[in-house]
Amino acid sequence: MKKCLGFIALILMIGFISACSGGGEGSAKDGDTITLFSTISDENVKSEMEAIIDDFESENQGIKVETNFPGGEYENLLKVKMAANDMPDVFDTHGWAQIRYGDYLADLSEEGWASEMSGTIEPVLTDDQGKVYALPLNEAKEGISYNAEVLEEYGVEVPKTFDELMAASKKIHEGSNGEVTPFFFAGADPWTLGQYFDYFATPLLISDEQHDYGEELLNGEFDWSKWTFLPEKFKEMYEKGYINKDVLTAKYSDGPRLFAENKIAFAMYPPSFVTEAKKINENVEAGLMPIPAIHEGDEPTFVGGERYTLGVWKDSPKKEAAKKLLAHFAKPENAKRMAEASGLPAGLEGVQAESMYQEYYQKYSDVRVYPYFDRVYLPNGMWDVMTTLGQEVLSGAITPEQYSERMSEEVERLRSQN
Repeated sequence: MKKCLGFIALILMIGFISACSGGGEGSAKDGDTITLFSTISDENVKSEMEAIIDDFESENQGIKVETNFPGGEYENLLKVKMAANDMPDVFDTHGWAQIRYGDYLADLSEEGWASEMSGTIEPVLTDDQGKVYALPLNEAKEGISYNAEVLEEYGVEVPKTFDELMAASKKIHEGSNGEVTPFFFAGADPWTLGQYFDYFATPLLISDEQHDYGEELLNGEFDWSKWTFLPEKFKEMYEKGYINKDVLTAKYSDGPRLFAENKIAFAMYPPSFVTEAKKINENVEAGLMPIPAIHEGDEPTFVGGERYTLGVWKDSPKKEAAKKLLAHFAKPENAKRMAEASGLPAGLEGVQAESMYQEYYQKYSDVRVYPYFDRVYLPNGMWDVMTTLGQEVLSGAITPEQYSERMSEEVERLRSQN
C-alpha cells in the first residue's frame, strides 16, 4: 500500500512540474519557456549554472529557462517522464546518454561545439554512426579527496591500497579519540552510500588482471559471492567508527562543513564537495588520490566519464531554443565557469579551467581511468538497489552475504526488464 501511495505521489509531482513548466505543444502560448532538469546537487554548481542561464535570458529576450534540481528523485522522475514520453526540453544524462536516454535525445552532431569535445569524452557521447547525444559541462576524473591537514596531523601517508586505507582510518580514529571521522556518508541522501560500492567495485572486480570479471558480469555468469568483500568491509568500517555514527540520517550538505572543520579525512565525492567546504573555510587543505588497489600487485585507479551534461529531447517543441541554450553553455567562458565550479576538467578542447586539483591530475596523469562500474556492468535501476542495500547492511537488516544474494537477484530481474 505504501509503495502504491508513493507511486501516486510521484505521478502527482510529475503532473505538477509539467503544469508549472507548461510542457508540450500547448505551451507555445506562454512563449519559449525551456524546462531543464539536472542532477547537480552542490549549491555552488547550481548557482553557477543559474547565473549562466540568467546571462542567456538577458541576451535572448523572450526565452525563459525553468530549472529543476530534483536531487535523489532525479532518476525516478525521468523514468516516469520517459514512460509518458513527456521529457524536459533539456536534461542531464548523468552517465547514461546512450544506453538509457539515447532514444529520447536529439542528434547534436551539427552543433558548432560538437567537434570541440575532448578526445576522452567524445567517444562517450558519440555513437558509431556519429550521433552526438549531449553537451559535456565537464569531464569526470574522480578519486578520493582527502583533508591534507588531517593526514599530516596524524602522520598518515596517502594510501595506495585498501589495506593501507583501513590502517590510515584506524590511526586517525584512534589518534583523534573519535573526534575525526575517516569517512562521511549520508543516508538521507542515499546516493552517497552508492559511491563507496561503485568506486571500489572496479579495483575489486575489474582493474586487476587476475581478478577481472568484466566478461562474466556482462554475460550474466558472475558469481556474486565475490561481491561480498565490499559490504563486509563497509559494515566493518561502520562498526569500527571509521564512518560517521549518524550515517543513516546524515545529510550530504553536512559533509562539506565537517570537512572544512577538519572533522573528516576522506571524501568519496566529486571535487565540488571540497569547493563547498572551501566556501566555509577557504584555508582548508585538500588533496586528491586515486582509488586504492584491493588486490596485491594491482595499482590505484580513477573513475571517469560523464559527470554533468545537457541533452535535448528529440520531440521538444522548443528544440531550437534548447539548442541555443546549449550553444551558450558551450561558449569557452561559460564552459570554463562550469568546469571550475565543479572542480573538474572541461569537456571541450581549448577550455583551460583552473581546477584546484590540476596539480593532482598532472601528478597522476599515468593512472588508469575506468568508467563508472554501474554504467558498464549493471542494468538500469541497480544504483538504487546498491544504495538501499548499503543502508540495510549498516542497520543490520541484512548480512553482507544477503547483500550479494540480493544483488544477484536484482541484476537478473532488471536485465529481464531492460
